[in-house]
Parts: sequence; structure tokens; C-alpha cells
Amino acid sequence: MKTLLIVLTLAELAILVVVLAVYLIAIAATLRKISKTLGLVTFGVRAIEKQTEPIGPVARDINSALEQVADALESVVGPQTPPPTETTESGTPGAALAGEGPAEA
Repeated sequence: MKTLLIVLTLAELAILVVVLAVYLIAIAATLRKISKTLGLVTFGVRAIEKQTEPIGPVARDINSALEQVADALESVVGPQTPPPTETTESGTPGAALAGEGPAEA
């Protein structure tokens, strides 16, 4: 009887080892696929980086020119402040209705 139990225990251990090996092989295959996909994504991102590399200096030049225009306009018109937010009768922000509120002189 003991011999049978020992054989069954060894068989169960062998099955357990085989099942674990199969799952580990499946996990390794999945990780290889993920690695391949990440490699392709990395290649694509690097290609995009290289193709958009010339945009940086041009964008800085455009931004600098726009800042100069904004400064020139500000010197002509003066500094602008955003209009205050007015509330409607319901208490929600929005434009005041015509004829409501203080009259402008």
C-alpha cells in the first residue's frame, strides 16, 4: 500500500512539474511577443522623433515672432485684462442680458 501511495505522489509531482513547465513556456512565448511589439513601437517612435526633429527650432522662431507682435500690440493698445465674469439670474456664469446691470456712461 505504501508503495502505491509513493508512486502516486511521484506521479502527481511529475504532472505538477509538467503543468508548471507548460505554463512557464506559454508565459515566455507571450513575453517574446510583447517584446517584439514593444520593439516595433520603439522603432516607430524613433522614426517620428527623427521626422519631427526640424520642427523644434522653427516653432521657437515662430513663437519668438509672435511674442514680438504681442509686445508691439500691447504697447499700442495697452495691457488688456480679461473681462469680469458676470452671472445670470439663475446664478450661473454667463453674459448679462441687455438692459440688466449698471448702465455704462
